[in-house]
Amino acid sequence: MEGPVTIRDVAARAGVALSSVSRVLSGHPDVSASMRAKVEEAAQALGYEPDLLAQSLRSGATRTIGFIIRDIANPLFAVVARACEQELRRNGYSLILMNSDGSVETESKNFALLRRRRVDGVIASLVAEDSPYVKKTILSLRAPLVLLDRDVKGLNASAVITDHAIGVKSATKHLIEAGHRDIAFISGAANVYTTRNRIKGFSEAFAEAGLALPEKLIALGGFDAEYALIHARHFLLKNPRPSAFIAGGIGSTAGVVRAFNEMNLKIGKDIALVALDEWPLFDVFATEVSSVYRDPEAIGSEAAHLILEVLNGNEPRESVIDTKFTARASSQGVR
Repeated sequence: MEGPVTIRDVAARAGVALSSVSRVLSGHPDVSASMRAKVEEAAQALGYEPDLLAQSLRSGATRTIGFIIRDIANPLFAVVARACEQELRRNGYSLILMNSDGSVETESKNFALLRRRRVDGVIASLVAEDSPYVKKTILSLRAPLVLLDRDVKGLNASAVITDHAIGVKSATKHLIEAGHRDIAFISGAANVYTTRNRIKGFSEAFAEAGLALPEKLIALGGFDAEYALIHARHFLLKNPRPSAFIAGGIGSTAGVVRAFNEMNLKIGKDIALVALDEWPLFDVFATEVSSVYRDPEAIGSEAAHLILEVLNGNEPRESVIDTKFTARASSQGVR
C-alpha cells in the first residue's frame, strides 16, 4: 500500500463503517468488545498510525496529561508515575512527565510549559503549598488538576490525600510502648500537607500517652538525604542522645542511616529506626526496617482515575489512601 494508511483503509479491511472505526480509535466507550477487537486488529495489520495533531485540532483535546513531580529521584514517585501512566494509557491518554527538582521556580516554568502545550489536565506533587505563584499559575491552566498529598485552599481541584497520621501515630505509639521517650523526628518542610499530617500523628501519640512532645528533637525542612544526615548528626551528639528516630521518607531514611553508620550504631541494637515510606532496597539492610507504608501504585492509579473523572464531566473530589505501620527488627528491643 502506497502512502499513509487512513481510517478508510482500516474500515475497508475490518468490513465496518467509517464511523465505527472513528469511535474505536478515539476511545469512545459506546463500542462493543467484538467491534473494538475487529478494528484494532485491522489497524495493527495495516500499520495504521493516527495523526495526533489533526485529532487535536478537530477535537480541541490533546489526549495528554501533564505530571509534575517534586523529585523524580525518589523511588516512590517513580512508581506513582508509572502506575498513573499505565492507567491513562489504557484510556487513550499519554503522559508528559516533568521534574521540579524541589525548586518553586522550576515548578512554575513546568506549569507554564504544560499550559502552552494545551494538555488536557495536570497531576502535580507541589514543592510547596504557600508559594505566591501557586494559585495564579494553576488557575491560568484552565484545565483539570489533581494534587498529590497537597492542600491548597481556594482551588477547585481533585486530590489524592494520604492519611499519614494514622500510620505515624501507630509507629510512635509502638516506640513509646517499647520505652522510648527521646524520639527524633526528621522530615520535610511544614509548608506541605505530608509533613503536617505526619506531625499530627506523632503529636497525638505523645499526647495520648500523657508525655511531653520532644520538640527539640524535631527537624522539619527537607525530604532529602543531606538534610536528614546533617540533623541526625546533630541529634546524635546530644546528651542524652535520642534512642529512636522516625525518618520522613526514603531520602530522609538514607541520611539518618548514614549518620548511624558514621557513629557505628547498629540499627535495632544500639538505636531504633522507623522509616516513613518503603524502598525496595530496604531488604539489603542487615536489619529489617520498621516502616509506615503508603501504596504508590494505588496513589498513581487513583490520580489517573480522578483526572479522567473530571475530563468526563464529573466534579472534582478528594480520595484518601490509608497508611499502615509494620514493626520489624529495626524498632525492637532498644531503650
